Amino acid sequence: MFDSRNIFFNKRFLIYGLGKSGISSFYFLKNDNNINVFDDNSKLSINKIIKKSLIKLSQIKKKNFDFIVVSPGIDIKKCKLKNYLKKNFERIITDLDIFFYKHNKNKNITITGTNGKSTSAKLMFDIIKNHKKDVRLTGNIGNPILFEKNVKLKTMFIVEASSYQIEYSKFFKANYAAILNITPDHLERHGSFNNYANTKLKLIKNQTKKDYAFLDSDNIYINNFIKKKRLRSKIIRVNKSSIKKRMLNIKNKYFFTEGNVKNLSFILAIAKKLNLSDKIIYKTINNFKGLKFRQETIFKSKNLTIINDSKATSFSSSENILKSLKNVYWILGGIPKKGDKFKLSKNDCKSFKAYIFGKNKNFFINNLKDKLHFRSFTNLNAAIKKLISDLMLNKNICEHKIILFSPSGASFDSFKNFEDRGEKFNKLIKKLNLRKLANAN
Repeated sequence: MFDSRNIFFNKRFLIYGLGKSGISSFYFLKNDNNINVFDDNSKLSINKIIKKSLIKLSQIKKKNFDFIVVSPGIDIKKCKLKNYLKKNFERIITDLDIFFYKHNKNKNITITGTNGKSTSAKLMFDIIKNHKKDVRLTGNIGNPILFEKNVKLKTMFIVEASSYQIEYSKFFKANYAAILNITPDHLERHGSFNNYANTKLKLIKNQTKKDYAFLDSDNIYINNFIKKKRLRSKIIRVNKSSIKKRMLNIKNKYFFTEGNVKNLSFILAIAKKLNLSDKIIYKTINNFKGLKFRQETIFKSKNLTIINDSKATSFSSSENILKSLKNVYWILGGIPKKGDKFKLSKNDCKSFKAYIFGKNKNFFINNLKDKLHFRSFTNLNAAIKKLISDLMLNKNICEHKIILFSPSGASFDSFKNFEDRGEKFNKLIKKLNLRKLANAN
């Protein structure tokens, strides 16, 4: 059993990174410990309370810290403290570890995977909340996990965990761990797919025989991992075919795409172990609106649908929705993920047209050129203008057409983040005469 009595009491902490995670760690620990804080950005705006604990780079090596709380966004191999962190790797922890120290008797459902984490975590939260239970949505979604207040023994946590959080964690344990999928992602950070996958799978290594691990039965890497490792938790194999009959109760078209059917299979498997009411589960699913910029329908008429999937930052994420669509005008572009490959066949793409934008368009062209028709543009605005022009010329009213904004790349080449990119797309669409466009198709 995890001993929480004094592990984080009266200790010396260095909190590295002052984003939401670092700030929440500071306030959680400051009353019972000696805290110093540091951020690579020396011009970062911080309040007076935190500023008093700020330490200079030259002073860090002179102090002996018991723990170093590293924010998820910091790459310890490329940051200002990389040499120091390499020597003191065993002292590195995360806000998840601090959370588990405080709330190790509370049940948590921790969800990770390359795609679908946020949607699955939010749906799981909604289902449990609709059962009138005290449940919190935390981690990589919702509030930073250490900002949660008024936590009682019956409080349950839904934790969306990124590979960055899991990578540095030492003590955190998931009672119910769900690994939705594993495909190449964040290789520029983890170095290789093997390292990335092992980071995700680390989530189930700390589990006990009382815990449950929900794993994708179709994933070859996960299957090989299970064969090689002696895992203590109860393994629940999940696949979308297992919920074929239950899908008859689902009327919400949001869950008809292949990726979301798979996400749903995990939610239903976890809900079964929690003995939740089918009636409440189905009602929650059918009322679920989805999250912004995640396969979000922003316009729909008889002949035209426009979908904003700005969150899609890899080919695998875009493929999850493309597999379920036809007559697609696909807008994509951004910073490609290292090692990313487009896996759909030419036959899968026969009704797709791609509109590629941005500085890295050659990467996307090389992946798509033998599989579908495409055009390339310098920016998003130019891509949308040409797409609309093509739609206006194509007046075949027999076909329902779909404009899909699913970039398949990171947003930081031209936008602050995927939310900023999604908002920009919406603004550009709003400038169009959508009624005229819909009538023309």
